[in-house]
Amino acid sequence: MRTAGEEIVASCPQCGVEIRTDRRFTTWCAACEWNVDPQGPGKEKRGLDRVRRGLAQRYGARLFDELRGEGGKGGGSGKGGGSGSGRTWSGPLAYALALAVHGLTVVLAAVGLWGLVRGWGGLGMAFGLFLLALAWSLRPRLNRLSDDDRVLLRGDAPELFALVDEVAAAQGARGVDVVVVDVEANASVTQLGLRRRRLTLGLPLWEVLSPQERIALLGHELGHFTHGDTRHGMVVGTAFRSLSTWLYYVRPMPNPNVVQAVTNLACVPLRLLISAVMTLLDLLTARTSQRGEYLADGAAARTGSTEGAVGLMDRLMVTDSIVTTLQRETNSRRLRRTGGGGEQNADGLWEALVAHLDSVPESEFERRRRVGALRGHSVDASHPPTHLRRRLLLDGTPVPAAVTADAARTERIAGELAGVRATLAREVVRDGYGDQ
Repeated sequence: MRTAGEEIVASCPQCGVEIRTDRRFTTWCAACEWNVDPQGPGKEKRGLDRVRRGLAQRYGARLFDELRGEGGKGGGSGKGGGSGSGRTWSGPLAYALALAVHGLTVVLAAVGLWGLVRGWGGLGMAFGLFLLALAWSLRPRLNRLSDDDRVLLRGDAPELFALVDEVAAAQGARGVDVVVVDVEANASVTQLGLRRRRLTLGLPLWEVLSPQERIALLGHELGHFTHGDTRHGMVVGTAFRSLSTWLYYVRPMPNPNVVQAVTNLACVPLRLLISAVMTLLDLLTARTSQRGEYLADGAAARTGSTEGAVGLMDRLMVTDSIVTTLQRETNSRRLRRTGGGGEQNADGLWEALVAHLDSVPESEFERRRRVGALRGHSVDASHPPTHLRRRLLLDGTPVPAAVTADAARTERIAGELAGVRATLAREVVRDGYGDQ
């Protein structure tokens, strides 16, 4: 074995081919895939998350073949032709089931009100108050801003909002009303109340993307508004939250006494019923949700270019490296205090993250792609396998960017984010990454 700086040159112990890799990353062989996944698949998921990931793999693979058969219309450069709407009987059934969940909440409220009125001054009043409180906790909750959210309005970041508007216009949609910046290595869009729209940008992910990858990210997220997302819509999404609340109420009590053990046993049928309803709702919405992700990838390619969308996929494959780097940087900075007040040095935190991700060699990205194919990597349980999303983009006809950002525009947006960048860096170093 020979070394040169960070590079290691060795022979594969399995096939003898010369291996060139970076000492900071896993040594593996691209020819025979020796040591491509030294950690293995990891701990097997359990419960509902296992069901969701299984559905993501199954529907993701089927839709990949389906959309690729359409000549890339749904995933690469097209706009979702053929069976683009992806609407089947499962959608109306999901809405019906979600309405039944909310209907039960209405019934609880009605019975509680009846008990309150008829049992005034007696035990019926206590029973009615209990049911009213239960119904209130199960009510459909619209998304709202939190007091802890780092919120940007149009006046705070006009250049960023102009970019978002341009990306939305390229898809025939409208932009967002609020941008929330947080420290997750992710991004999302949600309905805010009845009419407003919120875009959440995870600063760690935003920072490590190129300008066109950022536009692809915006294109992907805004594409969810264009193509719809039943699972996270107002009716079905709030039903999932209500069911999760039910499941929380009937969860088994740890280290129970005799009475609690009997209560745990009595709650088993209800817990199984709630889990079954959640699983059914997942089954009914899984295909539409998976298709929505593929179509949103197509929107990312059309707005930020195929190259930008594929680059975004590669970055998503190494989000765990983003998390690890931030944890290492914040821990190191928390040990080094500066100034008379003993404050931790947060300067250059995001730059250090970008420098590390930029130094990741192509061989490591390729290894991650192969591991992703072996394990069926996906961003979360609602997304199709990342390697299939990437392949669908590459199999389609490459498309140029409909929206671009030159250096000057990128600098102006960076200036608008400077304040929140500094604030979040101080908070991350103060509290530790992943401890917020």
